[in-house]
Amino acid sequence: MNQILNGVLVFGKHDQNTLDQIVMCKNTEAAHAVLCADGHYGYNHPIGGVVALKEKISISAVGFDIGCGNLAVRLDAKRSDIAPKINTIMDDIVKNISFGVGRTNNLPVDHPVLHDPLFQTEPYKSWLADATAQLGTVGSGNHYVDIFADENDDVWVGVHFGSRGLGHKTATHFLKAAGADNSMAAPPCIVDASTALGSDYIAGMKLAGEYAYAGRQQVVDVVTKMLGATVLESIHNHHNFAWLEDHFGEDFWVVRKGSTPAFPGQKGFVGGSMGDNAVILEGVDSELSKKALYSTVHGAGRIMSRNAAKGKFVKDAAGKKQRQPGLVRHDEMVKWLSEKGVVLRGGDLDEAPQAYRRLPDVIADQGETVRVIRTLQPLGVAMAGSDIIDPYKD
Repeated sequence: MNQILNGVLVFGKHDQNTLDQIVMCKNTEAAHAVLCADGHYGYNHPIGGVVALKEKISISAVGFDIGCGNLAVRLDAKRSDIAPKINTIMDDIVKNISFGVGRTNNLPVDHPVLHDPLFQTEPYKSWLADATAQLGTVGSGNHYVDIFADENDDVWVGVHFGSRGLGHKTATHFLKAAGADNSMAAPPCIVDASTALGSDYIAGMKLAGEYAYAGRQQVVDVVTKMLGATVLESIHNHHNFAWLEDHFGEDFWVVRKGSTPAFPGQKGFVGGSMGDNAVILEGVDSELSKKALYSTVHGAGRIMSRNAAKGKFVKDAAGKKQRQPGLVRHDEMVKWLSEKGVVLRGGDLDEAPQAYRRLPDVIADQGETVRVIRTLQPLGVAMAGSDIIDPYKD
């Protein structure tokens, strides 16, 4: 299902705020714009939104979690090897992988990305210690480490997280330098890519992207080693990034926020919610794909905010804080996971399946732009628990 709305190619159904936001982004110097089927309202730019800019780049469209992405690896293990031990495996994952801000394990931390020359210059030099400490930490929110089995009973490890504090600090630094308005409904912050500010931002964005890739790879390597398995196939893709690409015979900076590239034959790993299947898909060569700037979904997409799902604290008439229940109940979340046979470690109501769209519907709404290659059933899901405080969770 797709439509053209004020010059924007829109896949799926969305609330009016999200539609208005992508139209605003299109009208703020973008030559082309797309809203994928998992889209929802975001800071200055909707998640699932794609814009193509001529010689300019949108810092706010890339967002704070620069290079956030999905990595899935297929192992030489079968469902029958893993399923009987899934409870122990998930216990080991949360013991050996750090969620939230701090590191809770003693795994050695080093990677060539930490020796990038940019880390010898300010402000990156002052961020290096934190970047080192957070490399390979998963964070919280909708970030996860999952164990799957596909329709062939092959076992997969899948992770989703980004550049942690490094990406957040990079975005914050350059938004401030550009004089941006960071309020939710503000227009996007756009800078000329050829200026010193623009080229410096692009360099920082690329560093944060490489850092995010290194972190995801480290986590997958740890889990693969824990399972005593060997990787047979690796699929790694990212969002919250800007690519210089040729579309319709012209070069554009294409910014995909919560959307991933899906060029013909390009594979991607797309997760659902904590209680739903994920997929391995690939881009399809079609006229619709071209109009979509070869972009697709990065997940199932939220249908309610975190506060709406989980509830929040409000002050009563006497000024005392009272918890206001959300739309999702804990017993409903547990029932959903139990019926799907998913073993959960961590997680909270704001990440419950009820807070998300169903992934098959979302992919169907993308039409003839992608096709599903494998369907991955979650056996175990590890996420930050409700007690984890993390300012970099999305």
